[in-house]
Amino acid sequence: MSTRVAAIDVGNDAVKAIFGKLDSELYIPNVIARDIEDRPIIGIEDLNENNPLDGLHIRLHSPALQANNVIYRVGYLATKSDNPTELDIGSSKSEEDQTLVMLFAALALDAVQQASIGVFKVNKSVVEANYTLGTGLPLREVKEGKDVGYRSKLLGSVHQVEFLVTPKYQGMKVNLKFDEVKVYPEGFAAYINLVMDNELKVINRDLIDKQILIQDIGGLSTDIAVIKNRKVDDDKARGFNLGVAEALEAIREEIRKKHGVELDSRRDVVEIITKKNDRNHIMVRGSRTSVHDIVDRILGELAKKQYRHLRNVWQKNSQTEICYFVGGGSLVLKEYLKTLNNSFDGYNIDFFEDEKESVWMMANAYYKLIADFHRREEANKKKVVTNNK
Repeated sequence: MSTRVAAIDVGNDAVKAIFGKLDSELYIPNVIARDIEDRPIIGIEDLNENNPLDGLHIRLHSPALQANNVIYRVGYLATKSDNPTELDIGSSKSEEDQTLVMLFAALALDAVQQASIGVFKVNKSVVEANYTLGTGLPLREVKEGKDVGYRSKLLGSVHQVEFLVTPKYQGMKVNLKFDEVKVYPEGFAAYINLVMDNELKVINRDLIDKQILIQDIGGLSTDIAVIKNRKVDDDKARGFNLGVAEALEAIREEIRKKHGVELDSRRDVVEIITKKNDRNHIMVRGSRTSVHDIVDRILGELAKKQYRHLRNVWQKNSQTEICYFVGGGSLVLKEYLKTLNNSFDGYNIDFFEDEKESVWMMANAYYKLIADFHRREEANKKKVVTNNK
């Protein structure tokens, strides 16, 4: 059976996934909620007219999961639940069932779409899907060796995703198998994305031999990768249990206390503080109300902590030429960090003005790396066939 390339970044805010020959991509909020098999829906006759992404309702069978044979609402559907679960502050991505639930859900969605056009075989509503997967973990977890256990959970087993009350795919099952799994450290992946194209050819020669820092601010953690001689300096790289999630929870709680408004999840807070129009405003009993004071105070304090980490790492790597801020958290803190930097002597720092590029940076990097691995594997197979003739 042919294998399909998948590059998946299970971010703390959302999953970003790229498949095949850049022919498909998925964005799914990283929120799950335990559920029952027959979830009630309104307008069942219209179910198959809806977008599957809006109604992801699945049962999972996998030896990799701590809680097996469990039913979940995933993504947008979970955000509307009474019991949504986001990754806990202080947790390790490699050890959480939620990471795998999101990973399997994204792969299964792609698999059923591909089965409909003949890429994967279907037998009695069961899709047999093989993937060559590129994904990643925070630098801190890779340094602790957790990538090895994470990879072994995925390889050598069959992971089944059963679509329950899901638009278009109700009753379908997907058996997921992995021909290969590569787990990359997130800081190194960001560097690859900065300097190389999809063929791993150098596109940014100005950066290739510079000593640079990459500060990746996520929901639950921050990694600062030190790049020297075209690779991550493992001894100098640092990971911190400091992301934007705690600040988002604090904003959510203060809005509840001060204005009596219940926001369902951290994702709702992100939308309020990043939307193009009416940023930092909410509706309170039908009236447009500013929450600038709450947001500025809490995010300002977080920016100071992030800037302190940058300063400490830079001092220990004094020949650094530039620091790039990447990740979803850097978008939230960008203006605060710029203001702080300008108020001091200031370091040479940069952000990605293209928001999509910053959010999708890890997924793009994993794609470049895993697609290159797959190309080399295919070339080696052809050589073996040729030599055996």
